[in-house]
Amino acid sequence: MGRTCGFAQYHAYKDEIAFLHTEIDQRFEGRGLAGLLINGALHAARVRGLKVLPYCPFIRGWITRHPDYVELVPRQDRARFGL
Repeated sequence: MGRTCGFAQYHAYKDEIAFLHTEIDQRFEGRGLAGLLINGALHAARVRGLKVLPYCPFIRGWITRHPDYVELVPRQDRARFGL
């Protein structure tokens, strides 16, 4: 049986997904799991054609370091999120 090691809290509405918080259990930190979680969540948003609103600072920072995902954030919202 698998264990939950972390989660990304979000709110989806129509064609948008707002990421609010990301958390990895301390026992699993330092293994790159947050990056895997975020990459999977953003990839799923891309496949579904969703606009991403990265309120979560960790996800916002990850997008900054992986600019190929900036396009998911609506152009008019990028400055608000520092992207």
